[in-house]
Amino acid sequence: MLIEIMKVVTLLSGGLDSSLLAYLLNEEKHDQFPVFINYGQRNFEREWEACKFICGRLNLRAPELFDLKGYGKSIPSGLTSDSLDIIKDAFLPNRNALFLLSASAFAYQNNCTHIAIGFLNEENHIFPDQTRNFLDKMEELFYISLGTKIYILSPFIRFNKADIIALAQRKEVTNTYSCHAGYEKPCGKCIACLEFINSKKM
Repeated sequence: MLIEIMKVVTLLSGGLDSSLLAYLLNEEKHDQFPVFINYGQRNFEREWEACKFICGRLNLRAPELFDLKGYGKSIPSGLTSDSLDIIKDAFLPNRNALFLLSASAFAYQNNCTHIAIGFLNEENHIFPDQTRNFLDKMEELFYISLGTKIYILSPFIRFNKADIIALAQRKEVTNTYSCHAGYEKPCGKCIACLEFINSKKM
C-alpha cells in the first residue's frame, strides 16, 4: 500500500523519543519541518546540539529554533531552574500546549497538515498534558484559532520506554540527549534518566 506523503512539523528535542520519530518519518519519505523549542530548559545546549546532529544525519532541513526561554524564566520549574527540585518540581504548566501552539503556527505558515510529537504510553503518564485526549483537544483548538485542520501524530502513544529503546537500537539512532539536568553524563535522578533505568527492569 502506498503511503501518502505528508508535510509534517516534527517537534524534535534531541532526545531518543523524538529522534526516533524523525527517523521513522524520514523512512516513509514524509516532508519534515523540524522545530526545536528553547523554553529555558537547563539542558538546552546539549539538546540543541543533539537536535542539529539528528537533522544533519537524516538530511532534513535545518531545525527551526523557537527562542521562548522567557517562558521558563517567568514560570520556573525543576526543568528550567537548578534552584528547584528536578523531580518534585518537574511539572512546567502548559509546556506541551506551548510546544503545540508554536508548532501549529509554524505548520500553518508552511502549509503543513500535521504535527508529530513523541508522546509515550499514556497509561504511564505523569502530567495531565501527556495524553491522546489532550492532543485531540489541541487539534480542536487549532481549528478554532486557525480556521483549518492540523492533525497531531502521536505514533508512540501505546509504546513504553523499553519499546522505544529496542526500536531505536534497530534503527541505529545515536547521539541523542535526554537528561533534564544538562550534564555531560546523565544525572540518573531526573524523570528522563529514571525512564531509562526503569525500562531495563521491564
